[in-house]
Amino acid sequence: MNPFIIPLNDWAAGERKFHSHAGLEFFQQFDNSEILDADVDVEIRVVKDGRNKVEADLRLKGTVTVPCDRCLDPVELPVEAEPSETLTPGAGEVEWDLSQAVYDFTCLSLPLQRLHPEGKCDPDTVRFLSQKGGKNEEAEASANSPFAALKGLFDSK
Repeated sequence: MNPFIIPLNDWAAGERKFHSHAGLEFFQQFDNSEILDADVDVEIRVVKDGRNKVEADLRLKGTVTVPCDRCLDPVELPVEAEPSETLTPGAGEVEWDLSQAVYDFTCLSLPLQRLHPEGKCDPDTVRFLSQKGGKNEEAEASANSPFAALKGLFDSK
């Protein structure tokens, strides 16, 4: 059973809160191979007024494990989101599935750069990357550049 499906016909006007959990199984439904693990608590506040207008607010807090952008080892990152956007269901819906919103807001709360703290990456990978990005490689690349012949053209003599 999907914990993010809210039945809309079973209750009168007022406010209700729903608490649920989004783990790895939840994110696997969206075919997101970048999320290696997840432990996100989700609070959904749904308000239904007397005219059957329904709105929902989400609050997400927890951790998501993804590959580090530098060393590709798993890194656990905190996620916390309380989107300012109020959600509303489509007209005539009997059940409101908020799964996509939970997924989207969790992914949007991840940082653009997903890195271990400084010094915590896999040392072998860091050593390999630092050898590849050395100055010899930069000098070789500039020597093989088609613009190498133009170097110093405007230097004063």
